[in-house]
This record gives sequence, C-alpha cells and structure tokens, in this order.
Amino acid sequence: MAPSRRSLLTSLLAAPGAAFAQSLISSGQTVGLKADMMPQRSECGIGALMPWADSLWAVTYNSHMKGSGSGLALYRIDENLKTERVHVHDGTHANRLIHHESNQCFIGPYVIDAKGNWKFIPEFDRHRLTSTMRHLTDPANKVYYQTMEGLFLEMDVNDHKPRVLFDLVKQMKLAARPHFKGGFTAQGRVVVANNGFYEFGEDQAGLFEFDGKSWNRLSGKPHMDVAARQDMGSVMFATGWDEASVLFWALVKGKWQRFRLPKATHAMSQAWQTEWMRIREVETEHYLMDIQGMFYELQPIAFLGHIWGVKPICQHLRIIPDYCSFRGLFAVSGNQATPNRDNNAVVGQPQAGIWFGKTDDLWSWGKPAGWGGPWWDTQVTKGVASDPYLMTGFDKKMLHISTDKAADFDIEIDFIGTGQWKPYGRVSTGSEGYARHIFPDGFSAHWVRLTPGADCRATAAFFYN
Repeated sequence: MAPSRRSLLTSLLAAPGAAFAQSLISSGQTVGLKADMMPQRSECGIGALMPWADSLWAVTYNSHMKGSGSGLALYRIDENLKTERVHVHDGTHANRLIHHESNQCFIGPYVIDAKGNWKFIPEFDRHRLTSTMRHLTDPANKVYYQTMEGLFLEMDVNDHKPRVLFDLVKQMKLAARPHFKGGFTAQGRVVVANNGFYEFGEDQAGLFEFDGKSWNRLSGKPHMDVAARQDMGSVMFATGWDEASVLFWALVKGKWQRFRLPKATHAMSQAWQTEWMRIREVETEHYLMDIQGMFYELQPIAFLGHIWGVKPICQHLRIIPDYCSFRGLFAVSGNQATPNRDNNAVVGQPQAGIWFGKTDDLWSWGKPAGWGGPWWDTQVTKGVASDPYLMTGFDKKMLHISTDKAADFDIEIDFIGTGQWKPYGRVSTGSEGYARHIFPDGFSAHWVRLTPGADCRATAAFFYN
C-alpha cells in the first residue's frame, strides 16, 4: 500500500535538515536582516541574492555612499535558513553574476569561489555597484562593472583589479543626476539602464548600449533592468517607463522591438522609489519580470521573430530588490520601512527581510490591474501607429483619449502576438477633444495599438480593472 501523505510528511520532518523540509511545505518563511542603530540610521535593503557554494548569499545596502549608514554586510544563509553575517562593507550594492569560466560568484564588492571562500575587493569600497556583466572581447578573463554614478569598469577575474573604462555621465552628456541600475551582455553588445528620473518631463535618464567601440543612447527615459539567457536565441529584455506607461524592450536577432505595459501603481515613479525591479529566471528556463508594481510571466525565447507569453501575474506594493530560487523555494528580498537618516521620523531601526515561498504564491498577491497607454501629451502623426500596448490577462478594459483638436483613431489588435494587426474599431474625439470606449466584457487580445487620422497632441490611456 502506498504511504499516506501524513506519513510521508512525518518521515520528511524527521529526516536530517528537517527545518528546511518544514519550510518547503509551509510557504511564507522569512529571514530578517538589520543594520546598525548608530551612528546613522540609514537603509537595510537586500540588494542582491545568489545561490552559490551550498548557500544563499545576500548583500544589504544603505541609502547613499559609504559613511551614510553602518552595519551593511555580506550574508550567508544555509539550507536551514540560518543566517551568518560574514563581512561588513557599509556600501550600496545590488550586482551579481556567476562567471562560468573561473567558477566565481561576483556579488557586491565580493568574489566567492566554488567552495564558499570569499574575498572583499577594496577598490570597490567607495563605489556603489549596480551590475556586473560579461566582457565583450575577453569573457574568459574579464567582467564589466557598472556603478550607480555612471562609471563603467572592467576587472580581471584572476587578479581582481578593476579599472575605469568610461564615465557614462560624460560619455552620454547627462545633465541630471545619474542613478544607474541593471546591465547585461548579449548579442555582441552591453546594455545598461539609468533610472535617474525625478520630475515629469525629464529625459536625462536612459537606456544605453555599447558594441565594444562606441556608446549609443536608446532612450532618455528611466530604465531599470536588462536580462538575457546565453542560449535559446539570447533575446535581451529591458524595462523602463515614462509618463504614459511601462516601457518594455526586446532585442531579437540584433533588432530592438518596443512595447508598452500598464503601471500597477504611481508609488514607484521617482528614481528613489524604484529599487530595484528585476527580470529573473526563477524556474528553469522560465522568467519572471517585476516592473512598476506588477509581476509578469515572460517567455525568454522569440518565435517567428516576435515576443510571446507576456502575461500579468499580480500587483503589489513591495520593494523587491532581487529574487531567485533556493532549494526549491522562491526567495524574495525586500527593503521594508526604514528610517533613511531619520527622514522617516516614525520608523526606528533599518531592517529588511527575505521571504521564502513558492513561485505560484505570486498568483495570490493581488489580481492584475493597472493603467497606462502609448501617449502622454504627445505630438502624434497621421497614419503612424503607436507602440503595441499589452491587453491580455486583465478583466474590465476601458480606453480614454484626449486631443487638442478633433481627430479619429483606429483601434487595432494583435490577438496572437505575431505582429498581424486586425481592425477593431474607430473612436473620434470630436469638437470636445475627448473620447472613451468600453471594451465588451471578456474581450481580450495580446496587444492593442492606436493610429491617428490627423496630426495632433494626444493623450491615450487604457484602464484595466
């Protein structure tokens, strides 16, 4: 007779490592980390997570440069979720990369070998590291680093001596405050993101690509993360946003495609509020994407030259600097309420937690809902279609359009996701300069776009409830 479920669980919990076995069947386990109370109360965000050398490694960060808070560190978490603080660095770091050829993990200002031996890299002591990337011309021996202030460095993986290659603030003539975040290497180029966005209308943030010879600006709007696999076509994804909606890019066979997604919140618009929405592989060859308060499923492969499988999962308000899989669990780092140099006068000690559950728990976090569209007070041109805007995975759907003069707009849908657009209908703003359309209950398509029948200034927003 097959053993009962109760007897199987009893045997599991009696086995070695029972505490971890318990966490496997009881979702919602947490590990709490903290920074010092004195001399300054800063942040304790958990900037990066990496399963490596039989442990989960984590680095915490403060609110600014070294010296603005203390007690930030490298942590090692074992299979029973027991936490050890192994070294204090007191900086702001959220980078991590496994270097295949040398079997080293680069996380924060540290390098960790395959046996779990770690080394602090003192040259990074005064830098805020936001991404580590594979090298374009010597990937076996070098890696790139990006700092929040815009320095782009390379480091030899053998002697661990970094050197500055570019100052992207000067290279790209950025006039506003830099706040660089994610970066990645694929398809013969490096792409890095800058989310430095503080007021509506600013265009000094950006998405930048480097081919080994020169830098190119893809966008001046804030961008957050860049990710790709090293196989399966190496499609590179990048996320960002502007005043209108979330920006979603895909590099497919050397050509960029741009789409738009809803925002689930306006509480993540300013640069300081946006740390550190990520794209991560959390189940083998399956991606999750977090952007502007919404988690999405993301297919890492392009079929027929197009992106498939962008699907909303849930909305949330949690600040999630990183997430990964660890021993069968979904590990989600946080940046919970923090005094931030006592600018928040009703919060005490800097603290944050790592939440351990199952990937499927995300579907219970909050039903997908959001708003946004292709245009925010934008000069549009007759006959030129908007960016595709996501339509699948939401319930009630409504469109609002306002213009500075009467204009017609054709609504088209791509219901499969292959770029084959079909007419849905037409709306006219008329003399009042406003039109609305409520889509029938249950109506959906993968993408929707608008094409103006006249030159005008237009704002268009879809509301999904």
